[in-house]
Amino acid sequence: MNLFKPIYEKALVWAMHPLAERYLMGISFVEAFIFPLMPEIMLAPMTLAKPERWARYASLSLLFSTLGSIIGYLMGHYGFELLRPLLDDLGWLPAIDSYVSKLRGLGGWEVFWLLVGGGFLPIPMKIIAWSSGIVGVPIWAFLAAMIVGRGKRVYLLCGAIRLGGEKAEQTVHKWVEWIGWGLLALVVLAVVYFKFLHR
Repeated sequence: MNLFKPIYEKALVWAMHPLAERYLMGISFVEAFIFPLMPEIMLAPMTLAKPERWARYASLSLLFSTLGSIIGYLMGHYGFELLRPLLDDLGWLPAIDSYVSKLRGLGGWEVFWLLVGGGFLPIPMKIIAWSSGIVGVPIWAFLAAMIVGRGKRVYLLCGAIRLGGEKAEQTVHKWVEWIGWGLLALVVLAVVYFKFLHR
């Protein structure tokens, strides 16, 4: 069953759209506080389509992810109790509670490096932003960690695609179904773990 290949091919078409940069900025912004899909769904195909613009795309994604993470931080800081029932219904509350517990038990630099690591890993940005706001991590430390962590991630992704060129595109095109199903399996396992096993 080919589920991901058509989506990938459509994303390549969107990447050539005249408004592709605006779509990337919008996805990067809202993903940081509420949107379930990561900006890489636009970032990777856009870089494959126009590899010479890799640094611009990474910079736009980083800038708008950082701006969106401020919204997520403020939501966590000022609206967590109000949003708690919604987050519980979405199944995100266990992950947020787990991250909050980790942050509360750490010192200043430990928090900074945990946030840097979280920005680099495929942990949804919204979990990190909300948790930081809930705990009250200093906003400047939070922003610095997000810029370093997410910056490494988007620049490495775009840079690798730029260096890999057409061969990278052919590899992704060949293996997109396996990659897609593998990522989906990881998401399902994470949800099962946080929802049922991690109590």
